[in-house]
Amino acid sequence: MAQTPAPPTAPPKPSWDPPQPARPFPWLRPTIRIRLTLLYGGMFMIAGIVLLSIIYLLAAQALNVGNEPLFKLLPESAVELTSNECPGLRPGMSANEANVALDACMDHQKQLALDNLLRRSLLALLGLSVVAFAFGYAMAGRVLSPLGRITRTARSVVGSDFSRRIELDGPDDELKELADTFDEMLDRLDRAFAAQRRFVANASHELRTPLAINRTLLEVQLSDPAASPELTQLGKTLLATNERSEQLVEGLLLLARSENEIVDRKPVDLAEVAGQALDQVRQEAQACGVELRGERTPAVVQGNGVLLERIALNLVQNAVRYNTPGGWVEVTTEAVPGQASLVVANTGPVIPAYEMDNIFEPFRRLRTERTGSDRGVGLGLSIARSVARAHGGKITAEPREGGGLVMRVTLPL
Repeated sequence: MAQTPAPPTAPPKPSWDPPQPARPFPWLRPTIRIRLTLLYGGMFMIAGIVLLSIIYLLAAQALNVGNEPLFKLLPESAVELTSNECPGLRPGMSANEANVALDACMDHQKQLALDNLLRRSLLALLGLSVVAFAFGYAMAGRVLSPLGRITRTARSVVGSDFSRRIELDGPDDELKELADTFDEMLDRLDRAFAAQRRFVANASHELRTPLAINRTLLEVQLSDPAASPELTQLGKTLLATNERSEQLVEGLLLLARSENEIVDRKPVDLAEVAGQALDQVRQEAQACGVELRGERTPAVVQGNGVLLERIALNLVQNAVRYNTPGGWVEVTTEAVPGQASLVVANTGPVIPAYEMDNIFEPFRRLRTERTGSDRGVGLGLSIARSVARAHGGKITAEPREGGGLVMRVTLPL
């Protein structure tokens, strides 16, 4: 009597925060804090420049009021120099020349006073601007600190782990309202995922048990040597149907459990994964007259080894089962900077290019021999795509010239 198949392995409980790509210049990132700082500092500088311009204009106007000198030298007046502040005045010059020199000297002194006022005001504005930018940066960080808590909590809530909460304290403002809304959303998601897990567990038990009982009864009946040939043939047909139903149930459960992101990752060599898959289908390939070949170079990625092996096994099984007698299946792995790939190419019937997207949909069958057979349940490629997405990668398919497909799984290193 055959053993009950092991249940599909579910992804481990998420506990890993996906790494963020490194930026060449992190300090150039236009964060909200930097933008608020520039906004506060820029507004202060604009206000300071406007105020400085007003003060300068008022000072210039005040100095221009009463620009006429308070006295004039008469022609018979004598000029006696007491300082060198007005270089235009010279001893022995006439009264008219002295009056012109006094006007020029007063204009020069006025311009010196305005230049000195402008220079000191600019230095004061520069110093206050530095203080304003630093104060604005500190205040922006304090105001935006709740957003940082929300962001960190959102990053920690990955996969199906919704136990984290923000629980933001403080005044009842817009940020607290946002945090409370996020916590309520996490509560609803937690309840929804808990209900999904319970449903999957219940469905797993309720669906597997009758199928296992049916298989046992059929195997017992088939082991009876007194059974008639018609009854034996009927039992084999029912056993094959039961086995197909078991595959369908296992595929559905694995598909439901592999939709989330894999966060508990370990180093996995795609070459080893592909080798394990080839060993499992080697006997079936020999029975179908299909050659297994390909060169597999080490390609280590971070992920779940059981699920990645399921990708390789599904692709290789499809390539063997929907091949042509005397055909071949080529499995290769390689690693390039930034990513690793698993490529499964095979001979087989010609598939139109416009049908490529349909093969990844659950229960979608092509109008060709490849997926028109009763040897599968129509979930293998859907599971492969789901697992690849959960690892942050992708899977693509393209028709091969002469018939068959080329399936390429790309995963980040």
